[in-house]
Amino acid sequence: MIDAMNVEEPSIEKYLRQDRLPHIWCSGCGIGPVAGCFLRAIDREEIDPDRIAVVSGIGCTGRVAGYVKLDSFHTTHGRAIPFATGLILANPELNVVVFSGDGDLVAIGGNHLIHAARRNIDMTVICVNNFNYGMTGGQVGPTAPLEARTTTTPYGNFEFPFNLPYLVSASGASYVARWTVLHIRQLEKAIAEAMTKPGFSFIEVIAPCPVVYGRMNKEPKGLDSMYYYQEKSVIRNGADPKDADLELNGPIVVGKFVDVQRPTLWDHLREVSSRAQEKAKARAKV
Repeated sequence: MIDAMNVEEPSIEKYLRQDRLPHIWCSGCGIGPVAGCFLRAIDREEIDPDRIAVVSGIGCTGRVAGYVKLDSFHTTHGRAIPFATGLILANPELNVVVFSGDGDLVAIGGNHLIHAARRNIDMTVICVNNFNYGMTGGQVGPTAPLEARTTTTPYGNFEFPFNLPYLVSASGASYVARWTVLHIRQLEKAIAEAMTKPGFSFIEVIAPCPVVYGRMNKEPKGLDSMYYYQEKSVIRNGADPKDADLELNGPIVVGKFVDVQRPTLWDHLREVSSRAQEKAKARAKV
């Protein structure tokens, strides 16, 4: 048996902007652990940090871009994926990672999300889902479960939420997974797999927001959410994403749902370019 106490942990300090610390996240927030998994995945896979570009939008999760010692872009609200698309088209050698929240990526940025998945653009999207707009006061978001209370739904949410794994898989993503911040090892592995896989990869991370969402839904401490994740999480690797709906206080289906090979946008562009060149050569010989 492997002694867990003797497993060497990678040092992530070299990837952090120490001059920007301490961070602004609230006590019990789940964004820090997700960022830690991201940095450990880079270190374990020995991914060249000089070829990584982190793109984020507006919101609590968007602050990750400001704390990592990597090329990073803190972009406009909902527009992280278009910025990331521009980067990968300009330099296909980059390993582009979009790091943002459910409100930024799925509400105002939802149209960009589904079309990036449809095109199978070579990028990794890490969506930290805390079910609300935490930075601006805890308003209801597009993933908030039915009956969940937020500052704008004090009597409970009555709008059906998005099932994010189902949304992106139906749009064409090559890799889709969901974990909670309790599943640190699985999340770290998923990020490593996503960053080394061609095509559009999407990882949803269920994370606590104790100060706003948690306080209004009987989870006022980050540890309360962790107990909930421990009790209610069901690991179902390979599950059909349409069966991964979330309900208030209900089970959380986690795992790697999609891992397929599909031609990327760049593959199609190269094929079209090659055919055009062949036609041009053929015409030149006439």
